[in-house]
Amino acid sequence: MKRKRRIILFRRAVRPLTEPIINPIKDLAESGRLSGILLLLATVIALTWANGPGGAEFLAFWEKKIGISPLEKTISHWINDGLMAVFFFFVGLEIKRELLEGELSKWRQALLPGGAAVGGAIFPAAIFLLFNANTTAVDGWAIPTATDIAFSLGMLSLLGDRVPFALKVLLTAIAVIDDFIAVIVIALFYTHEIHLDMLLYAGLTLLPLMLLNYLKIRKFIFYLGPGLLLWFFVLKSGIHATIAGVILAAMIPLIEVDDLEHALHKPVNYFIMPIFALANTAIVLPSDLLALLVSPLSFGIILGLFLGKPLGIVLMAWLLVKLGFAELPFGLRWRHIFGLGFTAGIGFTMSIFIASLSFDDVLFQNTSKLAIMVGTLLSGVVGLLWLVRVDKSLPSPELIEK
Repeated sequence: MKRKRRIILFRRAVRPLTEPIINPIKDLAESGRLSGILLLLATVIALTWANGPGGAEFLAFWEKKIGISPLEKTISHWINDGLMAVFFFFVGLEIKRELLEGELSKWRQALLPGGAAVGGAIFPAAIFLLFNANTTAVDGWAIPTATDIAFSLGMLSLLGDRVPFALKVLLTAIAVIDDFIAVIVIALFYTHEIHLDMLLYAGLTLLPLMLLNYLKIRKFIFYLGPGLLLWFFVLKSGIHATIAGVILAAMIPLIEVDDLEHALHKPVNYFIMPIFALANTAIVLPSDLLALLVSPLSFGIILGLFLGKPLGIVLMAWLLVKLGFAELPFGLRWRHIFGLGFTAGIGFTMSIFIASLSFDDVLFQNTSKLAIMVGTLLSGVVGLLWLVRVDKSLPSPELIEK
């Protein structure tokens, strides 16, 4: 009893010191803004460290090899092939839940975000190709097609109730479909050499996973062993290892998906994504930085994110509504959709990931990442300023015409 009382007294004594720190962090986490702040902080730290004292050691750290053959990889590769497989598993769980019981479970509901997401992928790719179709950078066409779901929703949360809740739901649905498109693009276009034997072994590991799903086995521990084997064989097959995370997510019974999403939310958003940003934005800024940012590669990415995303999303949504296939969610006007389009241009995590797959050349990779940061910054700022000026409005009979 005395020990318990001492603990209580200690907590009371330190509470005035810890609450000013803990409470704001808790509020940021609950509002969804903490993830975006951590990504920004990790990026600033990586850029500052890489270009300051100790920069060479910082860059060399990510290239240190760890592990044993056949799994000896650099730390950066472990992050991009290993930790990001967990990120893609999380993405796969989100996709499965939305498709089976969420906003995308009914085709009428899914048509608007689905069409908008497709438009938001096609237009940025087209803009990129306008600048780079006949250049050695053409493989980066998919870089500006991605939307960072956590970062973009975190930006929207900064506005609180200034924007209708329906806008956040629509952005989430678009971003989930966008992630699904990104998974398909990575599997189809960023696989350079297929090893059929390893692909066969990967297929065989699906058999126990499918059996576990059929038997509705809920405990994830039973899926972990076959899931790790699946990751290994996919890694060695030539298909990017992160695809294994999405495949594994498809094998999880729906009843377990919510629990796993909840369990992974904090590790993914507050650890994996910041670590990924820290490792992948460690860029040495050249003296001719401006020349890099006005190159065709940079223009393709920046304008793809900043202009291609809103153009694709708004035009496809308008077309679907005009033709009578869909209607705007209750309480939203076209001014909200324009703001959403700019916010969807926040491509950060997925765009940087695709950039790392697109190029082996370090200069191309660094140029792409810098352009992604600029495009993301422009999209986020303009999206916020646009939506700040759009008052939360009630629906009106003239909704379509406005």
